[in-house]
Amino acid sequence: MRMISIKTALPFLQRLKITFRALRHRNYRLFFSGQTVSLIGTWMQQVAIGWLVYRLTNSALLLGIVGFASQIPIFLLSPIAGVIADRWNRHHLLITTQVLAMVQAFLLSAAVLTKNVTVWHIILLGVFLGMINAFDAPIRQSFVVDLVANKEDLGNAIALNSLMVNGTRMIGPALAGVLIAAVGEGFCFLLNGLSYFFVIGALLAMKVNITKKEKPATQVLQRLKEGFVYAFGFVPIRYILLLLAFSSLLGFPYIVLMPVFAKDLLHGGPNTLGFLMSSSGIGALIGALYLASRKTVYGLGRLIAKAVTVLGLALIAFSFSRILLLSSAMLLLVGFGMMTQIAASNTILQTIVPDDKRGRLMSFYAVAFMGMTPFGSLLIGSVAHRIGAPYAVMIGGLCCLCMAFLFHRKLPDMRKLVYPIYTTMGIIPSPSLKK
Repeated sequence: MRMISIKTALPFLQRLKITFRALRHRNYRLFFSGQTVSLIGTWMQQVAIGWLVYRLTNSALLLGIVGFASQIPIFLLSPIAGVIADRWNRHHLLITTQVLAMVQAFLLSAAVLTKNVTVWHIILLGVFLGMINAFDAPIRQSFVVDLVANKEDLGNAIALNSLMVNGTRMIGPALAGVLIAAVGEGFCFLLNGLSYFFVIGALLAMKVNITKKEKPATQVLQRLKEGFVYAFGFVPIRYILLLLAFSSLLGFPYIVLMPVFAKDLLHGGPNTLGFLMSSSGIGALIGALYLASRKTVYGLGRLIAKAVTVLGLALIAFSFSRILLLSSAMLLLVGFGMMTQIAASNTILQTIVPDDKRGRLMSFYAVAFMGMTPFGSLLIGSVAHRIGAPYAVMIGGLCCLCMAFLFHRKLPDMRKLVYPIYTTMGIIPSPSLKK
């Protein structure tokens, strides 16, 4: 009986070891643990801001404007940040961005707790955080490769990053809902500020082998142009970035309308909002776990097309739902589709890019993923203001379905260019592998 149970447990333990294999690297363990605590606070702040704005204004349009203001700097500044990430010490840069983000959270909490907050305070501090994130995102994405000594574990580390983001997405919104109902939004911002001490401490504890980078003779704009020509001149990268950009523009911004669905359509309060956000986080967590358990990047292109299809169908179903449990189930699928697309895209890009262009490519990834979202937030807020939140979300879902179909048709062209790279790297044994 005992032998049977041990034999039954061995495959599970082996799968668990494969799923979390990047944690055997000390620097990555520090990064993972510090970011986990910090991201709980980040999700708390995001939920609290949405509820605070809607409580103060009762306007879907202003929800979109606040989202636009906090994310537009990413669109404008991330490409420059990518050049910096390729030239300067990413470790030191990341410590700087985390300290500045902590300051922003404390300033926001002070404004709310002293009851002096207005929508314009939120917008200005949102712009400040957006400027920080514009540099933080490409630096953090490209820094992951410096934390994993065995590059075969890079794909797993990227998937575990997604697991971390979405595991905390399950916890943070739920805590925010409880705290908002009990003591108000200000304490969510305060706790977020305190959470940055963990990630800053983890970064300071790392022992990172710094490879001295030669300062290239070319100017920043020239380096930016080189990165752009490389990214959009290589067909697989171009199609992945374009799909991610359109998904971020038309599909992902549903999140800014969550206070409208929670309060007006499902007739709930902050706890309902936290429950909806956590449901999306659970789905994203499942997607991240699935990707982390994969042994190879082979087949991720096809998976991206399927993920965007799931995202589109779930958004359409969610737009029609007026039942909390059904809405939560659809958001679980939304989270799964969204995070599977994001993490799979990141993994392919990080796998095929040369290291000297990694920072710049990750900056274009940040623009596609996060930089297009402000336009989407403004767009979906405007559409919701005119025809209602459900129709705005439904239109976004339909657009995602169309984009998934077009991307799927381009997969054969992408495989022809990516497989030789994978063969050279030893990821797949032969370029003759078929679908």
